Amino acid sequence: MSHQQEDGAEHLGEENMMKYVEDDMEIQSVNREKSYYVDYDEDDFSYRKLLDTTAAQARKGKDIQGISWDRINVTRESYRQTRLEQYTNNENIPHSEDILGKVTEKGYSFYEFRRNSRSVKPTILHFQLRNMVWATSKHDAYFMSNFSVMHWSSLTCTSSKILNVSGHVAPSENHFGSVSEGLTQTRVSTLAVKDNLLIAGGFQGELICKHLDEPGVRFCTRTSYDENAITNSIEIYASPNGAVHFTVSNNDCGIRDFDVEKFQLSKHFCFPWAVNHTSLSPDGKLLLVVGDNPESMLVDSQNGTTVAALSGHLDFSFASAWNPDGVTFATGNQDKTCRIWDMRNLSKSVEVLKGNLGAIRSIRYTFDGRYMAIAEPADFVHLYEVKSGYENEQEIDFFGEISGISFSPDDESLFIGVCDRTYGSLLEYGWHQNVKCEED
Repeated sequence: MSHQQEDGAEHLGEENMMKYVEDDMEIQSVNREKSYYVDYDEDDFSYRKLLDTTAAQARKGKDIQGISWDRINVTRESYRQTRLEQYTNNENIPHSEDILGKVTEKGYSFYEFRRNSRSVKPTILHFQLRNMVWATSKHDAYFMSNFSVMHWSSLTCTSSKILNVSGHVAPSENHFGSVSEGLTQTRVSTLAVKDNLLIAGGFQGELICKHLDEPGVRFCTRTSYDENAITNSIEIYASPNGAVHFTVSNNDCGIRDFDVEKFQLSKHFCFPWAVNHTSLSPDGKLLLVVGDNPESMLVDSQNGTTVAALSGHLDFSFASAWNPDGVTFATGNQDKTCRIWDMRNLSKSVEVLKGNLGAIRSIRYTFDGRYMAIAEPADFVHLYEVKSGYENEQEIDFFGEISGISFSPDDESLFIGVCDRTYGSLLEYGWHQNVKCEED
């Protein structure tokens, strides 16, 4: 991944912004992916809450993001067209996006809009890393907002600060390898939350581990002191014997596995390129590895030996996910595509799904395997029905950079973090029991 980092309080979209302003209404056009940091007054939470949009208001015609198009000298349709024409996708390999994707049937409504909460402001610090939103239940979501990990409750429509890393953070327990003196001003590059465990990864290889039901943090460490040790992704999982582990992917070309009981490093695999994301197969035997190489890899999770190389993408990959069936899996790339692979024939991908604006930065399957969601860097989240061969699609269309997407463990909710100085928010969708095609 790129070594580019966030510089001070640099705002996304300040370069080459298009502004349509009337009565202080502002929409920002982002012409390239960058880091994103929001400078806002936390005391204006109550005011921002008034700007939230509910499902009932949306049904009556209110824009889900609260954008008053009738007060702006541009229509939503024309602005959308401008975004499609002017948004510049980040490429490490030129012309990699010149590829065709599967023709899908759009217009389905697998998940319906519930609420847009502008009272919260998700943020990202690296333009290529978008795993900053995690749901632990259909009512609870966690996300980064500047230097804080925040919790959002859709039941009470309130947010609370879970962890602040702007100052000094020290571990409450002594474990081998822990940085006992703690860490200061950790710039969080990636996040993972599952069940009762929260892990934040930093730009200098930092790891901060916290149990949600306990004060303070349990463990702090630096996985590497390499000058290029950015923590790119973290996956929390339960091993076959029930022990909780987490896998960390770093820009120093390493994958490290830690056990949670003693926070000890149990495995360390090295690769010839930066590892941007990994996903463990449902049976725990295989690791899907993607990074700064057009080829992805399947490796043995116990010893790191290569099982298969996966060819097809044309640029670097930043997202991966296994279908819970354990047979198929997906990879997301800067060539604007998500490829679906089948373990029974790895010679080529079985499906190629293409985005509208840019790279596929996040991929999530529902826990029952019925749907798959992919997120572009901005504006679009695509939902596919797996049993239709990924042909039936719901396209969620909004404006703003995407900090992350997450299904709740019961598949009832889908949360989407939207980064924008004016219209930043947390979008919430709920499973639509009577799935229909909106064009019917």
